[in-house]
Amino acid sequence: MAHERSTCLNSENSIAMNPPIVQSSDGVTLVGGAPVSRAAFQLALKRAPRLVAADGGADRALAAGHRPEAVIGDFDSMSHAARASLGPDLLFPIAEQLTTDFDKVLRSVAAPFTLALGFTGARIDHGLAVFNTLVRHADRRCLVLGARDVVFHCPPQLTLRLAPGDRLSLFPMAPVTGRSTGLEWPIDGLTLAPDGMIGTSNRVASREVRLAVDGPGLLVILPRARLDAVLRSLLGEGWQPPPPASPSR
Repeated sequence: MAHERSTCLNSENSIAMNPPIVQSSDGVTLVGGAPVSRAAFQLALKRAPRLVAADGGADRALAAGHRPEAVIGDFDSMSHAARASLGPDLLFPIAEQLTTDFDKVLRSVAAPFTLALGFTGARIDHGLAVFNTLVRHADRRCLVLGARDVVFHCPPQLTLRLAPGDRLSLFPMAPVTGRSTGLEWPIDGLTLAPDGMIGTSNRVASREVRLAVDGPGLLVILPRARLDAVLRSLLGEGWQPPPPASPSR
């Protein structure tokens, strides 16, 4: 990913949108080339069992003992060993350099939701490009998992059941207004913007938080321990996390 250039919002129409490469009725885990712990793989794959790699993410997956069912990207960072291990049938090159590998893999997967690992934490510019992509592909329900956080694009209406005292940050990638209940510092009447007021380090004041936003561009950042609460909110109350593993005998 080192030589890729991300697009700006108004250049999206210049990019040919490829048809889905992976289609799934289950959640899909996407893995990139930044460091990923075994615990993070376990957390994601229990909830999104199908695994797709973005370019050098194939090396991360194989090193952790996981075999992706597809690798998507411009293939400027995947090792020769990973290529040989996976074989050509699992490699899906997208050669254009206008978008990042995260963009390529996200727009190539059709699934109820995706969990993205290994796309933040290594380089700041790559992390910023990931957040840009979340906004440009707001129709894709994608949650980015970091070492401590889960980040996702806020839909027009969002209800979260959280614990009072939880950290909840709101970061605008474009000017946006909205309303809230259940936060210590409400956002009603405020205009949030990347070059103006932002909403980091707010706190949950009641067990139910409601957000309503007037347009796209707002990222919600919560502790990673609240992943299941976010999935339940985005997918419906009927969604349930996987049962805990039985203790070994």
